[in-house]
Amino acid sequence: MGRHRTIDREAVLDAAERVVMRAGAAHLTLDAVAAEAGISKASVLYDYKSKRALIGTLIERRVGSEEKRIQSFIDAEIGKPDADIRGRLAAASRSSSEEDRAVALNLCVALAQDAELRGPVQKSLQNTLSAIAASSTHPRGALLAFLAVEGLTLLDWFGLLSFPEPERDRLIAEIGWLIGQSPSAIPQT
Repeated sequence: MGRHRTIDREAVLDAAERVVMRAGAAHLTLDAVAAEAGISKASVLYDYKSKRALIGTLIERRVGSEEKRIQSFIDAEIGKPDADIRGRLAAASRSSSEEDRAVALNLCVALAQDAELRGPVQKSLQNTLSAIAASSTHPRGALLAFLAVEGLTLLDWFGLLSFPEPERDRLIAEIGWLIGQSPSAIPQT
């Protein structure tokens, strides 16, 4: 009879995230994760056959977590016009934890270096765009609002441009104005 599995996969992923926060994705090693989790490297290898597989699972987990967070804001808007994009704007007005932000930013290094690892993020974005288009009264305006709020968020996350909370809230409210617009009425040059 084989030995029963006692290592929690989530605990291994939590340990991997701590390593990523501390040292960055480029310095993530299976040895470091094993040491952080207090288990053997063989135990990490059992579930994650390589560093790349472990990083891929971390990315999938982060994408799923962010989708769940945003969905709670969308659910609060259900029954209202443009619920999907309005929920996303509401989610953008709430800061993520510094821990979430640190892990996400450090995982960007892996995303930049490996096109295949971008798959879960790309799929999430495609699903988001489809949901916005399907649920918006003015799909082009909603798309522009989504792109604007994502740009604002990424500028802040990368520490390139940050606004004090009252100004950020005002900007997000003004971005919300785009939702009701029909930019297709703008003449093409």
